Amino acid sequence: MPTRKTGTWKLAYADFLTALVAFFMLMWLVSGVSKEDRAVIASEFTGKPVSASTISQMAPSGAAELLARLQDAGGLKAAGESVQLSSDAAGVRIELVDTAGRPLFETGSGALTADGRALVEAAAASLAGLPHQISIEGHTDAFSMTGAAASNWELSSQRANEARRALETAGFATDRVKAVTGYADTRPLNAGQPHLAANRRISLEVHLAD
Repeated sequence: MPTRKTGTWKLAYADFLTALVAFFMLMWLVSGVSKEDRAVIASEFTGKPVSASTISQMAPSGAAELLARLQDAGGLKAAGESVQLSSDAAGVRIELVDTAGRPLFETGSGALTADGRALVEAAAASLAGLPHQISIEGHTDAFSMTGAAASNWELSSQRANEARRALETAGFATDRVKAVTGYADTRPLNAGQPHLAANRRISLEVHLAD
């Protein structure tokens, strides 16, 4: 006759209580995090920045207030589709993008067009009254120029430094620039469309903290 294990249900019940306590502790911890912070944490796992529309629906905080302020900046607002704003874990991103009607750079070059320089100057004016440091990123699309001596790595670095010089000429303080980096075509706006013109861009990451 097999031996009955009369204590098995006690172990199962203890496991259930442990899981229940862990669940309530997790809920308690999450309840103390703002909606914006939860969205930013989620962006860390998904790799997708928090959109402006999402941030605008959240309670005001540092990132939300900064995003709202930049959205209302006259020069950036007037640029239309040439400027894209979003929030991520580090702060707020200003994407200055190349469009068919308003190219940001000379063809196959790191040099800014007149429109591109005006766009960078508008960004400088929008950031002038803020205390935050920024990082400057240069990007290219996935095309490579036939016979070109420089790769997209050099090209994106040239674009980032061209933007830095234009910002400084417009009065942006040099000590507010935290980093200047070229990413070539490794960080397209849309991972599935690396050849889009909008990938030829300058990204300004406005940091909420040093």
